Amino acid sequence: MTATVWTRRLQILVFSCSLVFAVGTVLHGFVIMNPRTVEATMRLAGMAPGEAAEAAPGFLTGFRTVGALYVAGNAVGMLALRGSAWVFWVVLVVNATQAAGPFGLIPREMFRAAADTYGPVGLLPSLVTDGGALLLTLVLLGFWVRYRHPWARVPATTPGDS
Repeated sequence: MTATVWTRRLQILVFSCSLVFAVGTVLHGFVIMNPRTVEATMRLAGMAPGEAAEAAPGFLTGFRTVGALYVAGNAVGMLALRGSAWVFWVVLVVNATQAAGPFGLIPREMFRAAADTYGPVGLLPSLVTDGGALLLTLVLLGFWVRYRHPWARVPATTPGDS
């Protein structure tokens, strides 16, 4: 495979986005989403206060476990500078699923609870991470459709190819 003018630029973009998304995921999953915010989320979803207080720790553990997996997935994206095809595909899957969060995977009450607790700043990590993941997914798919190979590479030509 031969690099195009876009190959290195795309790898740097993915590295940069992956770093930002990893930080955003840590902030959302381990700072914004704390026991108080999770309880508020559950109350907004219709749970009684006592029921929410009892269920929140288990939910938070699961939520943070998933968040840690996304941090790890975004860390893999920082290997984009190496240009391995498998990194491209991991980045595409991680970002496509991360972008799906606001579309039903994350309860909408969680966003309201974060905004009620922290104001607009409480939404910022998720907006940057999930919205950015959607844009990055579209960019990666666009380059893959255009070049039919990861990292906007083209097949190498040999002398005599027409």
